[in-house]
Amino acid sequence: MRFGGLRTRTAAIFVLVSVISSATATGLLYRQSRNFVLQRTQDAVMESFRDRVSALARELDVPPGQDELRRFALSVVPAVRNGVVITHYGGLTVASDDRADRSRVTADLRAAVTRHAALSWQRVQYGARPWFVVGAPVTFEKSGRSSGLEVYAIVNLLPEEEDIGRLLRDARNGMLLVALAAVALALLAARAVLQPVRDLSRAARRLAAGDLAGRATVRGSDELTELTHTFNETAAALETSVGELRDQEARARRFVADVSHELRTPLAAMAMVAEVLDEDAAMMPPDSARAARTVSTEVAKLTRLVEDLIEISRFDAGAAVLNPADVDVADSIRATIAARGWRDLHLDLPPGVRTRLDRRRLDVIVANLIGNALRHGAAPVTVRLRDIGAELEIEVADRGPGIDPAAIQHVFDRFYKADAARTRSDGSGLGLAIAQENAALHGGRISVENRQGAVFTLRLPKSRAAQ
Repeated sequence: MRFGGLRTRTAAIFVLVSVISSATATGLLYRQSRNFVLQRTQDAVMESFRDRVSALARELDVPPGQDELRRFALSVVPAVRNGVVITHYGGLTVASDDRADRSRVTADLRAAVTRHAALSWQRVQYGARPWFVVGAPVTFEKSGRSSGLEVYAIVNLLPEEEDIGRLLRDARNGMLLVALAAVALALLAARAVLQPVRDLSRAARRLAAGDLAGRATVRGSDELTELTHTFNETAAALETSVGELRDQEARARRFVADVSHELRTPLAAMAMVAEVLDEDAAMMPPDSARAARTVSTEVAKLTRLVEDLIEISRFDAGAAVLNPADVDVADSIRATIAARGWRDLHLDLPPGVRTRLDRRRLDVIVANLIGNALRHGAAPVTVRLRDIGAELEIEVADRGPGIDPAAIQHVFDRFYKADAARTRSDGSGLGLAIAQENAALHGGRISVENRQGAVFTLRLPKSRAAQ
């Protein structure tokens, strides 16, 4: 269970609410139980004390002496759970136990008994123990006047406090069990609530990975179920839309491929006618010669565009394959340059760098990179080969104005030719895209950056087996 996750937070909130509710209920129950236990004890003591004092007072001679007060106190003791009884008459105070601390009968309680002439009580804490003190005046039976005798009983409440303490410990143990049960129930509840969320998450990850057929499992009939239905409907609509787009893209690729193939034959014928016209242009009138050369140039461009489109369609259809062979890379680059008659290049091509690759596709890549540098950059153009361990690096650099930083990320896009730092290309706009596809077919890549000019770098893995 991930800390800080939704399941953890849900379980924590559930447990917290359960514990707070349990603690509140336990606290209220403890308070009520404590009050009930103490009140029951107090009521029992006061009732027994009052009845005993009333019964004994009929036989008491007034004014009483010390011995009589002691006998009176000792007679009351059994009625107050064998507590301590203190009698007070005038200036004479006698206790049932001479060792008893009479200070537990406070001045406030004595004042209440004297003032109200009625039974009064008080709870006091003495010696870290709770005590219940009750006092009553003795009155004449017929007149109801006070006889001047006051009787006090001091009862130890420790047994009740111990009972209350046991009750509190039981309540705490019960709270612990409640907390454990709450944790178990919270995890079960969180699992039940979050299972649809997990299903949605897994289905969303499948969609993100390209599995458009992925759907979330529908459970129950709550709000999460409605969300799951909505997600599945959205995924179905997305699958349909993507399927239609893929069909349209496939049809468009087939159309381009078919048109390109159909154009090859008439273009071949046009190229032959244009070649003848170009050869005879010197013998034509100026206007006709200019028109013949224009036709020849445009037919060559169109032929190059059709060939590039056919090559791109092979990559799109997955029909492009490698024909690898053991190649001396430096010799292959020199052959590419010689075949196109390029001169005034600075070459840094160490001999003996060999690997397996498709010579024809390497020729296409290098020709595109050098051709771009010559057309759009400025001299000198440098071609450098380096063996960097597991890879070969071919770098083509020029000293031109470089490429606009905003355009660098688009230079390998198809038909991308506009560039603020360079003149508009008169090529097909597919050359660099085809070069990148050929590099990827070898398991390599082409990157571009600006230094003193534009620098294109081709990196190819060494000794790559045929695919």
